[in-house]
Amino acid sequence: MGSYGQLARRAVETDMPIMVQIQQLVRGAKNAVSLAQGVVHWQPPKEALDKVKELVWEPSISRYGADEGLPELREALVQKLHRENKLYKSSVMVTAGANQAFVNLALTLCDAGDSVVMFAPYYFNAYMSFQMTGVTNILVGPGHPKTLHPDADWLEKTLSETKPTPKLVTVVNPGNPSGTYIPDSLLKRISNLCRDAGSWLVVDNTYEYFMYDDLKHTCVEGNHIVNIFSFSKAYGMMGWRVGYIAYPSEVEGFGTQLLKVQDNIPICASIISQHLALYSLEMGPEWVIERVKGLVKNRDIVIEALSPLGDSAVKGGEGAIYLWAKLPDKYADDDKFVHWLAHRHGVVVIPGSACGCPGNVRISFGGLVEDDCKAAAERLRRGLEELIRDGLVE
Repeated sequence: MGSYGQLARRAVETDMPIMVQIQQLVRGAKNAVSLAQGVVHWQPPKEALDKVKELVWEPSISRYGADEGLPELREALVQKLHRENKLYKSSVMVTAGANQAFVNLALTLCDAGDSVVMFAPYYFNAYMSFQMTGVTNILVGPGHPKTLHPDADWLEKTLSETKPTPKLVTVVNPGNPSGTYIPDSLLKRISNLCRDAGSWLVVDNTYEYFMYDDLKHTCVEGNHIVNIFSFSKAYGMMGWRVGYIAYPSEVEGFGTQLLKVQDNIPICASIISQHLALYSLEMGPEWVIERVKGLVKNRDIVIEALSPLGDSAVKGGEGAIYLWAKLPDKYADDDKFVHWLAHRHGVVVIPGSACGCPGNVRISFGGLVEDDCKAAAERLRRGLEELIRDGLVE
Protein backbone atom coordinates (compact mmCIF):
# COMPACT_ATOMS: atom_id res chain seq x y z
CA MET A 1 0.00 0.00 0.00
CA GLY A 2 1.07 3.53 -0.64
CA SER A 3 1.38 6.25 1.95
CA TYR A 4 1.25 10.02 2.09
CA GLY A 5 5.00 10.06 2.41
CA GLN A 6 5.33 8.40 -0.98
CA LEU A 7 3.49 11.18 -2.82
CA ALA A 8 5.58 13.55 -4.92
CA ARG A 9 6.98 16.32 -2.76
CA ARG A 10 6.54 18.89 -5.54
CA ALA A 11 2.79 18.15 -5.51
CA VAL A 12 2.46 18.00 -1.73
CA GLU A 13 4.33 21.29 -1.35
CA THR A 14 2.29 23.07 -4.03
CA ASP A 15 -0.39 25.38 -2.65
CA MET A 16 -3.96 24.08 -2.71
CA PRO A 17 -5.78 25.92 -5.54
CA ILE A 18 -7.63 28.82 -3.99
CA MET A 19 -10.50 28.41 -6.46
CA VAL A 20 -11.06 24.84 -5.26
CA GLN A 21 -11.29 26.20 -1.72
CA ILE A 22 -13.64 28.96 -2.88
CA GLN A 23 -15.90 26.50 -4.71
CA GLN A 24 -16.16 24.47 -1.50
CA LEU A 25 -16.93 27.66 0.41
CA VAL A 26 -19.70 28.64 -2.02
CA ARG A 27 -21.27 25.18 -1.70
CA GLY A 28 -21.08 25.31 2.09
CA ALA A 29 -22.45 28.84 2.55
CA LYS A 30 -26.22 29.04 2.16
CA ASN A 31 -27.33 30.97 -0.95
CA ALA A 32 -23.92 32.62 -1.34
CA VAL A 33 -23.17 34.63 -4.47
CA SER A 34 -19.68 34.92 -5.91
CA LEU A 35 -17.58 37.97 -6.52
CA ALA A 36 -14.61 35.62 -6.45
CA GLN A 37 -13.98 33.67 -9.64
CA GLY A 38 -12.46 35.46 -12.62
CA VAL A 39 -15.20 34.88 -15.17
CA VAL A 40 -17.41 36.97 -17.45
CA HIS A 41 -21.18 36.73 -17.60
CA TRP A 42 -21.50 36.42 -21.39
CA GLN A 43 -21.37 33.39 -23.66
CA PRO A 44 -19.42 33.11 -26.92
CA PRO A 45 -20.86 34.87 -29.98
CA LYS A 46 -24.12 33.23 -31.07
CA GLU A 47 -22.98 33.25 -34.68
CA ALA A 48 -19.86 31.31 -33.71
CA LEU A 49 -21.83 28.81 -31.61
CA ASP A 50 -24.27 28.25 -34.48
CA LYS A 51 -21.38 27.46 -36.85
CA VAL A 52 -19.84 25.03 -34.38
CA LYS A 53 -23.12 23.12 -34.08
CA GLU A 54 -22.82 22.23 -37.74
CA LEU A 55 -19.42 20.62 -37.14
CA VAL A 56 -20.39 18.08 -34.51
CA TRP A 57 -20.67 15.22 -36.99
CA GLU A 58 -17.53 16.20 -38.92
CA PRO A 59 -15.04 13.27 -38.46
CA SER A 60 -12.03 15.55 -37.96
CA ILE A 61 -13.63 16.99 -34.81
CA SER A 62 -13.16 13.64 -33.05
CA ARG A 63 -9.58 13.09 -34.17
CA TYR A 64 -6.28 14.48 -33.00
CA GLY A 65 -5.20 17.69 -34.64
CA ALA A 66 -1.79 19.28 -35.08
CA ASP A 67 -0.12 19.64 -31.68
CA GLU A 68 0.52 23.34 -32.20
CA GLY A 69 -3.07 24.09 -33.24
CA LEU A 70 -5.34 24.16 -36.28
CA PRO A 71 -3.39 25.76 -39.14
CA GLU A 72 -6.24 28.10 -40.02
CA LEU A 73 -6.57 29.28 -36.40
CA ARG A 74 -2.84 29.80 -36.03
CA GLU A 75 -2.71 31.83 -39.23
CA ALA A 76 -5.63 33.97 -38.05
CA LEU A 77 -3.87 34.51 -34.73
CA VAL A 78 -0.62 35.54 -36.40
CA GLN A 79 -2.58 38.14 -38.36
CA LYS A 80 -4.32 39.27 -35.17
CA LEU A 81 -0.95 39.65 -33.41
CA HIS A 82 0.31 41.79 -36.30
CA ARG A 83 -2.82 43.93 -36.51
CA GLU A 84 -3.75 44.43 -32.86
CA ASN A 85 -0.66 43.73 -30.77
CA LYS A 86 2.14 44.95 -33.10
CA LEU A 87 3.92 41.61 -32.68
CA TYR A 88 5.63 40.83 -35.99
CA LYS A 89 8.23 38.23 -35.07
CA SER A 90 6.17 35.80 -33.03
CA SER A 91 5.01 32.25 -33.75
CA VAL A 92 1.87 30.73 -32.24
CA MET A 93 1.01 27.59 -30.30
CA VAL A 94 -2.62 26.99 -29.29
CA THR A 95 -3.11 25.58 -25.79
CA ALA A 96 -5.92 24.34 -23.56
CA GLY A 97 -6.31 27.75 -21.93
CA ALA A 98 -3.80 30.30 -20.70
CA ASN A 99 -3.02 28.31 -17.56
CA GLN A 100 -1.80 25.39 -19.65
CA ALA A 101 0.18 27.84 -21.76
CA PHE A 102 1.97 28.99 -18.60
CA VAL A 103 2.76 25.43 -17.52
CA ASN A 104 4.14 24.73 -21.01
CA LEU A 105 6.47 27.69 -20.61
CA ALA A 106 7.54 26.79 -17.08
CA LEU A 107 8.53 23.34 -18.33
CA THR A 108 10.18 24.66 -21.49
CA LEU A 109 12.13 27.57 -20.01
CA CYS A 110 12.94 26.58 -16.42
CA ASP A 111 14.79 23.76 -14.71
CA ALA A 112 14.03 22.58 -11.20
CA GLY A 113 16.03 24.76 -8.84
CA ASP A 114 16.07 27.83 -11.09
CA SER A 115 15.03 31.12 -9.55
CA VAL A 116 12.16 33.12 -11.04
CA VAL A 117 10.61 36.51 -10.32
CA MET A 118 6.99 37.47 -9.69
CA PHE A 119 5.43 40.58 -8.19
CA ALA A 120 2.94 40.75 -5.34
CA PRO A 121 0.05 40.57 -5.53
CA TYR A 122 0.70 37.70 -7.93
CA TYR A 123 -1.57 35.39 -9.91
CA PHE A 124 -1.94 32.32 -7.72
CA ASN A 125 -2.04 29.77 -10.56
CA ALA A 126 1.25 31.02 -11.98
CA TYR A 127 2.85 30.66 -8.55
CA MET A 128 1.52 27.10 -8.30
CA SER A 129 2.78 26.27 -11.79
CA PHE A 130 6.31 27.04 -10.64
CA GLN A 131 5.89 25.05 -7.44
CA MET A 132 4.62 21.91 -9.13
CA THR A 133 7.34 21.94 -11.79
CA GLY A 134 10.09 22.10 -9.17
CA VAL A 135 10.86 25.82 -9.52
CA THR A 136 10.73 26.57 -5.82
CA ASN A 137 13.09 29.55 -5.65
CA ILE A 138 10.35 32.09 -6.35
CA LEU A 139 11.51 35.66 -5.68
CA VAL A 140 8.49 37.87 -5.01
CA GLY A 141 9.01 41.56 -5.65
CA PRO A 142 6.89 44.39 -4.26
CA GLY A 143 4.23 46.33 -6.05
CA HIS A 144 4.14 50.11 -5.70
CA PRO A 145 2.16 50.90 -2.52
CA LYS A 146 -0.21 53.24 -4.36
CA THR A 147 -0.41 51.82 -7.89
CA LEU A 148 0.58 48.15 -7.35
CA HIS A 149 2.83 48.50 -10.42
CA PRO A 150 5.82 46.11 -10.42
CA ASP A 151 8.79 47.76 -8.72
CA ALA A 152 11.33 48.07 -11.55
CA ASP A 153 14.05 49.43 -9.26
CA TRP A 154 13.75 46.31 -7.09
CA LEU A 155 13.83 44.18 -10.27
CA GLU A 156 17.00 45.88 -11.52
CA LYS A 157 18.73 45.28 -8.19
CA THR A 158 17.51 41.69 -7.94
CA LEU A 159 18.53 40.72 -11.48
CA SER A 160 22.00 42.21 -11.01
CA GLU A 161 22.69 40.81 -7.53
CA THR A 162 21.09 37.34 -7.59
CA LYS A 163 23.48 34.61 -8.67
CA PRO A 164 22.79 32.71 -10.77
CA THR A 165 20.59 35.27 -12.51
CA PRO A 166 16.86 34.49 -12.28
CA LYS A 167 15.80 32.50 -15.33
CA LEU A 168 12.41 34.13 -15.82
CA VAL A 169 10.34 37.17 -14.85
CA THR A 170 6.58 37.15 -15.25
CA VAL A 171 3.86 39.83 -15.08
CA VAL A 172 0.14 39.96 -15.88
CA ASN A 173 -1.03 43.02 -17.82
CA PRO A 174 -3.61 44.24 -16.98
CA GLY A 175 -3.27 42.57 -13.64
CA ASN A 176 -4.76 39.56 -11.98
CA PRO A 177 -5.45 39.91 -9.07
CA SER A 178 -4.81 43.64 -8.94
CA GLY A 179 -6.79 44.98 -11.90
CA THR A 180 -3.96 47.46 -12.49
CA TYR A 181 -2.47 48.32 -15.87
CA ILE A 182 1.28 48.35 -16.46
CA PRO A 183 2.02 51.50 -18.52
CA ASP A 184 3.91 50.99 -21.77
CA SER A 185 7.01 52.83 -20.49
CA LEU A 186 7.23 50.59 -17.41
CA LEU A 187 6.63 47.43 -19.44
CA LYS A 188 9.46 48.42 -21.78
CA ARG A 189 11.77 49.11 -18.85
CA ILE A 190 11.01 45.68 -17.38
CA SER A 191 11.66 44.15 -20.81
CA ASN A 192 14.99 45.92 -21.17
CA LEU A 193 16.10 44.86 -17.69
CA CYS A 194 15.30 41.23 -18.51
CA ARG A 195 17.10 41.45 -21.85
CA ASP A 196 20.22 42.95 -20.32
CA ALA A 197 20.26 40.34 -17.54
CA GLY A 198 19.65 37.40 -19.87
CA SER A 199 16.29 36.51 -18.29
CA TRP A 200 13.09 35.50 -20.03
CA LEU A 201 10.08 37.80 -19.69
CA VAL A 202 6.66 36.11 -19.80
CA VAL A 203 3.71 38.51 -20.10
CA ASP A 204 0.17 37.24 -19.53
CA ASN A 205 -2.18 39.33 -21.68
CA THR A 206 -5.38 37.44 -20.84
CA TYR A 207 -7.24 40.70 -20.22
CA GLU A 208 -5.92 42.64 -23.21
CA TYR A 209 -9.39 43.92 -24.17
CA PHE A 210 -10.43 44.74 -20.61
CA MET A 211 -9.24 48.33 -20.42
CA TYR A 212 -11.12 51.29 -18.93
CA ASP A 213 -10.90 55.07 -18.71
CA ASP A 214 -9.36 55.41 -22.22
CA LEU A 215 -6.26 53.38 -21.31
CA LYS A 216 -4.68 51.35 -24.13
CA HIS A 217 -3.16 47.90 -23.80
CA THR A 218 0.27 47.37 -25.38
CA CYS A 219 2.63 44.44 -25.87
CA VAL A 220 6.40 44.11 -26.06
CA GLU A 221 8.33 41.80 -28.36
CA GLY A 222 11.86 40.44 -28.43
CA ASN A 223 13.90 37.25 -28.49
CA HIS A 224 13.66 37.09 -24.68
CA ILE A 225 9.89 37.72 -24.50
CA VAL A 226 6.94 35.33 -24.57
CA ASN A 227 3.35 36.59 -24.60
CA ILE A 228 0.33 34.59 -23.43
CA PHE A 229 -3.23 35.25 -24.60
CA SER A 230 -6.62 33.68 -23.92
CA PHE A 231 -10.08 33.32 -25.43
CA SER A 232 -11.64 32.48 -22.05
CA LYS A 233 -12.58 35.92 -20.78
CA ALA A 234 -12.81 37.95 -23.96
CA TYR A 235 -15.17 35.59 -25.78
CA GLY A 236 -16.84 33.98 -22.77
CA MET A 237 -15.12 30.68 -23.53
CA MET A 238 -14.01 29.69 -20.02
CA GLY A 239 -15.21 26.10 -20.34
CA TRP A 240 -13.98 25.64 -23.91
CA ARG A 241 -10.34 26.02 -22.80
CA VAL A 242 -8.45 27.83 -25.56
CA GLY A 243 -5.39 30.02 -25.06
CA TYR A 244 -2.23 30.60 -27.07
CA ILE A 245 1.45 31.34 -26.75
CA ALA A 246 3.19 33.94 -28.94
CA TYR A 247 6.86 32.99 -28.78
CA PRO A 248 9.89 34.49 -30.58
CA SER A 249 10.23 33.00 -34.07
CA GLU A 250 13.94 33.76 -34.25
CA VAL A 251 14.93 31.69 -31.20
CA GLU A 252 16.15 28.43 -32.67
CA GLY A 253 14.53 25.34 -31.21
CA PHE A 254 11.94 27.14 -29.09
CA GLY A 255 8.97 25.72 -31.00
CA THR A 256 10.47 22.23 -30.98
CA GLN A 257 10.85 22.19 -27.21
CA LEU A 258 7.33 23.53 -26.74
CA LEU A 259 6.02 20.68 -28.88
CA LYS A 260 7.59 18.11 -26.57
CA VAL A 261 5.68 19.52 -23.63
CA GLN A 262 2.46 20.02 -25.59
CA ASP A 263 2.40 16.45 -26.88
CA ASN A 264 2.74 15.07 -23.37
CA ILE A 265 0.01 17.16 -21.77
CA PRO A 266 -2.99 17.80 -24.06
CA ILE A 267 -1.51 16.56 -27.39
CA CYS A 268 -3.63 19.36 -28.82
CA ALA A 269 -6.29 21.73 -27.60
CA SER A 270 -9.87 20.53 -28.16
CA ILE A 271 -10.57 20.60 -31.89
CA ILE A 272 -14.16 21.82 -31.64
CA SER A 273 -13.03 24.49 -29.18
CA GLN A 274 -10.41 25.69 -31.65
CA HIS A 275 -13.07 26.03 -34.34
CA LEU A 276 -15.19 28.08 -31.95
CA ALA A 277 -12.16 30.25 -31.25
CA LEU A 278 -11.64 30.82 -34.97
CA TYR A 279 -15.28 31.72 -35.55
CA SER A 280 -15.27 34.01 -32.51
CA LEU A 281 -12.11 35.71 -33.73
CA GLU A 282 -13.95 36.55 -36.95
CA MET A 283 -16.35 38.71 -34.93
CA GLY A 284 -13.44 41.07 -34.28
CA PRO A 285 -12.34 42.84 -31.11
CA GLU A 286 -15.35 45.17 -31.38
CA TRP A 287 -17.60 42.31 -30.22
CA VAL A 288 -15.56 41.97 -27.04
CA ILE A 289 -15.04 45.68 -26.42
CA GLU A 290 -18.79 46.33 -26.58
CA ARG A 291 -19.34 43.84 -23.75
CA VAL A 292 -16.42 45.11 -21.73
CA LYS A 293 -17.99 48.59 -21.79
CA GLY A 294 -20.88 47.16 -19.79
CA LEU A 295 -18.51 46.14 -17.00
CA VAL A 296 -17.73 49.77 -16.14
CA LYS A 297 -21.07 50.01 -14.35
CA ASN A 298 -20.32 46.81 -12.44
CA ARG A 299 -16.93 48.20 -11.45
CA ASP A 300 -18.48 51.41 -10.13
CA ILE A 301 -21.14 49.47 -8.21
CA VAL A 302 -18.48 47.37 -6.46
CA ILE A 303 -16.24 50.39 -5.77
CA GLU A 304 -19.19 52.04 -4.02
CA ALA A 305 -19.80 48.86 -2.00
CA LEU A 306 -16.16 48.94 -0.84
CA SER A 307 -16.44 52.54 0.37
CA PRO A 308 -16.71 51.58 4.09
CA LEU A 309 -13.03 50.61 3.88
CA GLY A 310 -12.05 54.17 2.88
CA ASP A 311 -10.85 55.55 -0.44
CA SER A 312 -7.19 54.69 0.01
CA ALA A 313 -8.00 51.03 0.71
CA VAL A 314 -9.25 50.28 -2.81
CA LYS A 315 -6.92 49.93 -5.79
CA GLY A 316 -7.05 48.55 -9.30
CA GLY A 317 -9.99 48.60 -11.67
CA GLU A 318 -7.97 50.21 -14.49
CA GLY A 319 -8.18 46.95 -16.40
CA ALA A 320 -9.13 43.27 -16.16
CA ILE A 321 -12.18 42.47 -14.00
CA TYR A 322 -10.76 42.96 -10.50
CA LEU A 323 -10.55 45.39 -7.62
CA TRP A 324 -8.04 45.02 -4.79
CA ALA A 325 -8.97 46.12 -1.30
CA LYS A 326 -7.05 46.36 1.98
CA LEU A 327 -8.84 45.17 5.11
CA PRO A 328 -8.57 47.14 8.37
CA ASP A 329 -5.37 46.27 10.21
CA LYS A 330 -7.16 44.70 13.19
CA TYR A 331 -9.05 42.35 10.84
CA ALA A 332 -6.08 41.46 8.67
CA ASP A 333 -6.78 37.68 8.78
CA ASP A 334 -8.15 37.64 5.24
CA ASP A 335 -8.98 33.91 5.25
CA LYS A 336 -11.08 34.32 8.37
CA PHE A 337 -12.75 37.41 6.91
CA VAL A 338 -13.62 35.63 3.63
CA HIS A 339 -15.24 32.72 5.47
CA TRP A 340 -17.12 35.11 7.78
CA LEU A 341 -18.36 37.19 4.84
CA ALA A 342 -19.56 34.11 2.97
CA HIS A 343 -21.43 32.53 5.87
CA ARG A 344 -22.81 35.68 7.51
CA HIS A 345 -23.50 37.87 4.47
CA GLY A 346 -23.69 35.39 1.59
CA VAL A 347 -21.03 36.86 -0.70
CA VAL A 348 -17.65 35.38 -1.58
CA VAL A 349 -14.34 37.09 -2.47
CA ILE A 350 -10.72 35.89 -2.76
CA PRO A 351 -8.30 36.22 0.18
CA GLY A 352 -5.21 38.23 -0.66
CA SER A 353 -3.00 35.69 1.10
CA ALA A 354 -3.51 33.42 -1.93
CA CYS A 355 -1.76 36.14 -3.95
CA GLY A 356 1.12 36.75 -1.56
CA CYS A 357 -0.54 39.72 0.17
CA PRO A 358 -2.29 38.83 3.44
CA GLY A 359 -4.72 41.40 4.78
CA ASN A 360 -6.26 42.13 1.38
CA VAL A 361 -9.04 40.72 -0.81
CA ARG A 362 -9.65 40.42 -4.54
CA ILE A 363 -13.12 41.22 -5.84
CA SER A 364 -14.22 40.21 -9.35
CA PHE A 365 -16.91 42.30 -11.05
CA GLY A 366 -17.09 40.42 -14.36
CA GLY A 367 -19.21 37.38 -13.62
CA LEU A 368 -22.63 38.91 -12.95
CA VAL A 369 -25.07 40.96 -14.99
CA GLU A 370 -25.72 44.42 -13.59
CA ASP A 371 -28.77 43.65 -11.43
CA ASP A 372 -27.13 40.59 -9.89
CA CYS A 373 -23.94 42.57 -9.34
CA LYS A 374 -25.96 45.21 -7.46
CA ALA A 375 -27.44 42.54 -5.20
CA ALA A 376 -24.03 40.98 -4.51
CA ALA A 377 -22.48 44.40 -3.92
CA GLU A 378 -25.19 45.27 -1.41
CA ARG A 379 -24.31 42.15 0.57
CA LEU A 380 -20.66 43.13 0.41
CA ARG A 381 -21.39 46.65 1.61
CA ARG A 382 -23.50 45.43 4.55
CA GLY A 383 -20.74 43.02 5.51
CA LEU A 384 -18.06 45.70 5.45
CA GLU A 385 -20.24 48.15 7.38
CA GLU A 386 -20.77 45.53 10.07
CA LEU A 387 -17.05 44.70 10.08
CA ILE A 388 -16.11 48.34 10.66
CA ARG A 389 -18.86 48.87 13.25
CA ASP A 390 -18.89 45.61 15.21
CA GLY A 391 -16.04 43.42 14.00
CA LEU A 392 -16.32 39.80 12.97
CA VAL A 393 -19.65 39.18 14.67
CA GLU A 394 -20.62 35.51 14.82
